[in-house]
Amino acid sequence: MEYHYQSPWFVEALQKEDNLKINQLDLNLNTDVCIIGGGYTGLWTALKIKEKNPNTNIILIEKDLCGSGASGRNGGCMIPQSTKFQGIKKIVGLEDAKKIVMATEAAVNNIKDYCIKNNIDAQIRDDGVLYGATNKFHKGAFESLIKDLNENQINSWERLSKEKVQLLTGSKKFIDGYYSPIGGSLQPALLVRGLKKTAENKGIKIYEKSAALSYKEKKEIIIKTKKGSIKCNKLIIAMNAWTPSLLPFLSRSVILVSSDMIISEPIKNELQDLGLNSGLVILDSNLFTHYCRTTPDGKIILGKGGNTFSFGNKVIDSFDGPSTIEKFLKKSFKSFYPSLKNVKITKSWNGPSERTKTGFPFFGYHPNNKNISYAFGYSGNGIPTCYVGGEILSSMALEEDNEWTKSNFCKGPLKMFPPEPFRWLGAMVIRNAVRRKEKNQEIGKNPFWIDKQLAKLAVSVGRVDFEKKKN
Repeated sequence: MEYHYQSPWFVEALQKEDNLKINQLDLNLNTDVCIIGGGYTGLWTALKIKEKNPNTNIILIEKDLCGSGASGRNGGCMIPQSTKFQGIKKIVGLEDAKKIVMATEAAVNNIKDYCIKNNIDAQIRDDGVLYGATNKFHKGAFESLIKDLNENQINSWERLSKEKVQLLTGSKKFIDGYYSPIGGSLQPALLVRGLKKTAENKGIKIYEKSAALSYKEKKEIIIKTKKGSIKCNKLIIAMNAWTPSLLPFLSRSVILVSSDMIISEPIKNELQDLGLNSGLVILDSNLFTHYCRTTPDGKIILGKGGNTFSFGNKVIDSFDGPSTIEKFLKKSFKSFYPSLKNVKITKSWNGPSERTKTGFPFFGYHPNNKNISYAFGYSGNGIPTCYVGGEILSSMALEEDNEWTKSNFCKGPLKMFPPEPFRWLGAMVIRNAVRRKEKNQEIGKNPFWIDKQLAKLAVSVGRVDFEKKKN
């Protein structure tokens, strides 16, 4: 599936390219490393390998245009893994959990510095992240997390007063909240297209509109495309939602679910009146959270994850079109910002987000061939984590013996979902329970016991467990 209904980010990014040239693979080539996937992970990996070992020959192939998938259509929110620290710790242990939190927080500055150094105008605004509570059930929900982060000397979060939260968010809907200065927003498609250009400038060969159809494992690995082939020593698969098409053994490791967005017309004056004049990322307290941010040209975006679940993890047609919950998002928008009720929404869109059972990504080698490695399952915190993913995959490809290749993150999927139809049916039951629970909480009503229990099963699939233990 190629995307035909693109995000406004991607449209803007392509318009800024003076001479859009598409190189398709129509030859049989040899290389040291072949990377399949032209999004953040694939490009960061290529750049990291080149940085570490400049003599390495690298070919990257992409089925559509680089960035046309999740990398160019996400919300543009830079959110580190710190809010998932407690969950990550339970799965991979304390040291690896601290490692990924610190690495993804460092990635925010690293991405900014890299863009400055390589003249990539990705509209980066590192103004932080704010999680806010919109009802009494979520007040004080970060306290356990903050205590844990403090004990491990990796805490960047502080609790804000109601007045401060409302000032920063421009919304009376928030009654409590937590802020970290580490995070922010960017134009996601400008970043990925900028990385593509940088990679080409550094000698990395990139072929677009060149989907990998299959691969064979012999003494060397041979990847087949429609018009050509690539023979390589190392193969890296960074295909995001499409990964199971080449690696079927990973088909039960994730569940594909849409993240949906709307964007407004330019309303710079109105946003100024609300105090929304920075790149702050604002998220609410729901498990399938709303996320909100502004753009430098005075638009506002509102999104929400956890909507359309695909059966059999197929990248379905509805992922390439307007949001199927556009009316709901518009209603949410008016709820957060009633003064903007007459503002025109210019576009809605969505895309597949692969969520793991643990809530964080994993990396690994093909069980039958250590020359084939992969990354999968970013689970909603992709931008800074993809930067780290590039470091991890480059270490694996170059056979480095370091903290990443030794970590639990490089052992492949640590938990699996049940087979179909049980996966999809279970997802529907849990999603609907989460929706009922959150709807009741928003009106101040205690949720049904069964909905609270079922919602606990979805914690790993959401961005953060923003819920008091007693609830």
